[in-house]
Amino acid sequence: MRKASILCMSLLTLAIVSPCCVAQETKAEDKVKAEERAKAEERAKTKVKADTNRTPVKVQIVFIEFEGEKKVKSLPYTVYVNMAQTPDVVNPWTKLRIGSRVPVYAGPGMQYIDVGTNVDCRGVRQEDGHFQLQLTLERSWVDGEIMVPTEKSGSGMPDSHAEQFKQPVIRQFRSDLDLGLRDGQTIESTMATDPLNGKVLKVEVTLTVLK
Repeated sequence: MRKASILCMSLLTLAIVSPCCVAQETKAEDKVKAEERAKAEERAKTKVKADTNRTPVKVQIVFIEFEGEKKVKSLPYTVYVNMAQTPDVVNPWTKLRIGSRVPVYAGPGMQYIDVGTNVDCRGVRQEDGHFQLQLTLERSWVDGEIMVPTEKSGSGMPDSHAEQFKQPVIRQFRSDLDLGLRDGQTIESTMATDPLNGKVLKVEVTLTVLK
């Protein structure tokens, strides 16, 4: 009888305690799920804020070429950029590519060289209303020709009596810029002189906020 009583008491105690343990585990699981949902909602709010908290601007880049004091060439390019308004949001680069492939004689055959303009642009809006603009500019262009003789067969040396080809002279320019501009401002950011022909290349950058 004593053993039976002890067994009954044990079973009764287990029956009482088990629902409490299950309830505690359920509450713990619910708490974890609630915390995960809260974190997911916070991430979603942060993403929406990052996506909507941007200022669209128009950035114009003009390459200007001078011979002495005379302006001989002006090449404008325009890109549209969404500027983040918080420094911790990293904007993707806005990119522009335009140009041609120029054939160049290379040994026994021809190869093609990309010639044109590459513009990479991104930026962030500062608290004082200014815009911090990052630019990578590359420009190459054909500037004249030279005559180049073909190579002697198997010698690797040019043959002065062989047929000659016109080869383009390709100029190059590259600049990485980090500029602070306000709405409507134009900056003359770069000036460079070609060491061979003495021409001066200037770059003007204008930023305009889109209404």
